Amino acid sequence: MSRTNPRFPARSSETALATDGAARAQNVRVLARLLDSAIPIPGTSWKVGFDPLIGLIPGIGDLIGAVLSGYIIVQAARAEVPTLTLARMLANVGFDTLVGAIPALGDVFDAAWKSNTRNVALLERHLALSVEPTRERRSVVGATVLALTALVLIVGAGLALGIFAARLLWGLTTR
Repeated sequence: MSRTNPRFPARSSETALATDGAARAQNVRVLARLLDSAIPIPGTSWKVGFDPLIGLIPGIGDLIGAVLSGYIIVQAARAEVPTLTLARMLANVGFDTLVGAIPALGDVFDAAWKSNTRNVALLERHLALSVEPTRERRSVVGATVLALTALVLIVGAGLALGIFAARLLWGLTTR
């Protein structure tokens, strides 16, 4: 049943944390589109998302973007993607966060790199290859905790790099 209207059955896209692969892929696909390519640039074939726009917020913009990207990684961990694929997804977000922390240049990089779209492609590739759910007893909770820990470390390193770059720029302009 739907949480808002008991007369209508809930669609799988209405669940915040989907349990089946198709609904999970649909949820993260929508998020990746919003973050990476929701806004077309008139007169070009380029599209930007809200990730580079959020990154313009001084201090916490890249942190917010990394947390939103972390949802895709958590969903991938819940889908039991292989550890190597999870590491590639973390590397995509980490690279995006670290370079994105550089003022101005990082926001241009955020618009071009599209780490969320890359991560959704990795998740969908895993879901397409796994015809039958594996019975491998890998701990989903452990993988999720590992992914979140790595994401926190990435965000911390990104913030430290951003602060360092801002102080460096401030020092160069006030001399």
